[in-house]
Amino acid sequence: MRQFAQAGRLEHIFLRPERRVAVEQANESIAIAGRGLEGDRSLNGTTGGKRQITLIQAEHLHVIAAMLGMASLDPALLRRNLVVSGINLIATRSLFRDEPFLLRIGAEVALEITDPCEPCSRMEEVLGYGAYNAMRGHGGMTARIIAGGKIVVGDTVVCEAA
Repeated sequence: MRQFAQAGRLEHIFLRPERRVAVEQANESIAIAGRGLEGDRSLNGTTGGKRQITLIQAEHLHVIAAMLGMASLDPALLRRNLVVSGINLIATRSLFRDEPFLLRIGAEVALEITDPCEPCSRMEEVLGYGAYNAMRGHGGMTARIIAGGKIVVGDTVVCEAA
């Protein structure tokens, strides 16, 4: 349960400046420990929450699109902060509280995966009829930022014991 076949890769970074405002794509960002990403509305919230940053599996974008009858899906529409490929994000959440995992992005940032990131009803507005159910189980994960620092598109993503 502690081994992964390969490292992952950070494919996209999206910042959500406000609710119901289009996300901004970035090539890099600063993760602030205990808070969120610089430029994201998560910094306006309280510190220490379970949803400081959101992630989605790049490979799940194809699944969601297929369930909606689409050829492809723009990841910006899903409003997750990070799109990661090559590593199973669900498996990076520890099964045991006394054996936590850290998801490391690049040289500096460490996250603790906290919960699934369930879709909201707004996905029906954005993606069309049935989008909420198409995303269930594929909506990504939420995380706490344990160690802050710079992240850059293309960074390596690995999971390790804390």
